[in-house]
Amino acid sequence: MTGPNKDIQFPLANYNRLCFLKNAVKNPNIIVGDYTYYDDFDNVENFEKNVKYHFDFVGDKLIIGKFSMIASDVKFIMNGANHLSNAISSYPFAIFGNGWENAMEDKSYPNKGDIIIGNDVWIGYNATIMAGVTIGDGAIIATNSTVIRDVEPYSIVGGNPAKEIKKRFDDETISKLLDIKWWDWDIDKITRNIQNLTGTFIDKLI
Repeated sequence: MTGPNKDIQFPLANYNRLCFLKNAVKNPNIIVGDYTYYDDFDNVENFEKNVKYHFDFVGDKLIIGKFSMIASDVKFIMNGANHLSNAISSYPFAIFGNGWENAMEDKSYPNKGDIIIGNDVWIGYNATIMAGVTIGDGAIIATNSTVIRDVEPYSIVGGNPAKEIKKRFDDETISKLLDIKWWDWDIDKITRNIQNLTGTFIDKLI
């Protein structure tokens, strides 16, 4: 056996509320790595509905690595949600026209960049990830968290706004894991190391 087929949408027999996400998304500005899954209480089609304010004309991307785990009701707030914050008013006059069309002439709305989720990241139920955030490899985002700033690799964050609770491993182990990049191994090697990947002894992987 060499693991499940990464190119099927529903990897669990007779269960259609968990999908390999790359096979479910249709928006070309959502890029997902192999084996990353999304679990939804109702319908996996909800994933793209939870990528909010993702307008084509803005052009920002949601990029998710391999082997990540995304729970139901996780939301991604993209740059289309942004209003002016340094102007006298944050009201979007221009979109209503009728004499207000030129309100944004020589101005632009804030753009904080893409949302980038690393590899082997676990995002818990009902978390919210804001535009421009990068979540490092191996991080864990606690249930109901609102993530407004970057998350370090292999750290656990929680709260609103999310703050680091602790690191999953010591700095030396994190450095080794980031060097190993097990998620980039071929699937045969990953399969051979399943027991080690679910263990606690990193030296068995080196």
